[in-house]
Amino acid sequence: MSIAILPLAVFAASQIGTPGPANMALLATGARFGFRAALPFVAGVALGKQLIIWPIGFGLMELAEAAPWLFIALKYLSAAYIIWLAWKVANLRLNTTASTGAAPGFAAGLIVHPLNPKAWAMIVGSFTAFVGPDVPTLTATATIAAVLLGCQIIMHPIWTLAGDRIAKTVAGTRAEPYLMWTLAGLTVASVLFVLFGGGT
Repeated sequence: MSIAILPLAVFAASQIGTPGPANMALLATGARFGFRAALPFVAGVALGKQLIIWPIGFGLMELAEAAPWLFIALKYLSAAYIIWLAWKVANLRLNTTASTGAAPGFAAGLIVHPLNPKAWAMIVGSFTAFVGPDVPTLTATATIAAVLLGCQIIMHPIWTLAGDRIAKTVAGTRAEPYLMWTLAGLTVASVLFVLFGGGT
């Protein structure tokens, strides 16, 4: 029985640490509401990936093989939703004082990864590339879940804190709208790259 834990960890760190829809959402949330106010959202995003890992580990891949059209449709619907969220980000304005609205909370964070095509590709790749065929399902799923969660606990707050620091620098300046459009553009680009560029 074998799981390539070290290569899996390197893969997970490279995927979770690089720009993607979830990290752009974390960056934008930190920029808009501040690091502390965004922490419930960060926790939801981190735990939301577990909602994908466990079903995939326990048979969702078999369903995907039986009805691939369904998963293709879901992938594009999810991408469309994230692009719509990016449009909203583009039109937000930063606030380094008390926010006029509430920061997205834990529940909002939970749905980020289930709607994130990069997350699906990352998890499927983790199972197919780093787990031996003789590894029990529970062992494989629990290991992948723990490795990915560990990387998220470290890296998601870093992205959120980066947004908070950026906001304190550019809020209220002429650069502000350009920053928000850039964040939105990176979100859309990351989704399109996953859909059409073969990225994971």
